Amino acid sequence: MGIEIERKFLVTGNDWRAAAHAVIPMAQGYINDTASIDSGAQKASVRVRIQGDEAFLNMKSREIGHTRQEFDYPIPVEDARALLALCVGGLIDKRRHLVHHAGLLWEVDEFLGDNAGLVVAEVELDQADQAIDLPSWVGEEVTDQVRYYNLALAANPYSRWP
Repeated sequence: MGIEIERKFLVTGNDWRAAAHAVIPMAQGYINDTASIDSGAQKASVRVRIQGDEAFLNMKSREIGHTRQEFDYPIPVEDARALLALCVGGLIDKRRHLVHHAGLLWEVDEFLGDNAGLVVAEVELDQADQAIDLPSWVGEEVTDQVRYYNLALAANPYSRWP
């Protein structure tokens, strides 16, 4: 079992673009929805993701904050395409830009489609209390704000926010 320790921030401006060293196109969807999680009927999100020429089935425990259990398994891309057709809610379409800053790898997700205009940066940590040097292009921390979780964005896209 893996443990994911991650913090998430809104991105301000475009200065991060010059520092990005790779871009990975991603399409993902969820087998379950926010209602099943919120009601307690299920305790983990189940995600299917195609990233570049690879695909994964992922489960994350539903906990608010920066630490969750995470299980990630490679699957054939054809299986992932079939599973995406079974997903509930909308599909998440995004480009993930990889940026190194102060010894850490930042993942800057530029959302497309119904979530266009939203750009968030995530950084995975080794310890929950690990000190991090925030890049100048990082704004408000949204780690604990559920509406920025991809599962929530599939159900309630950024384009529908007031």
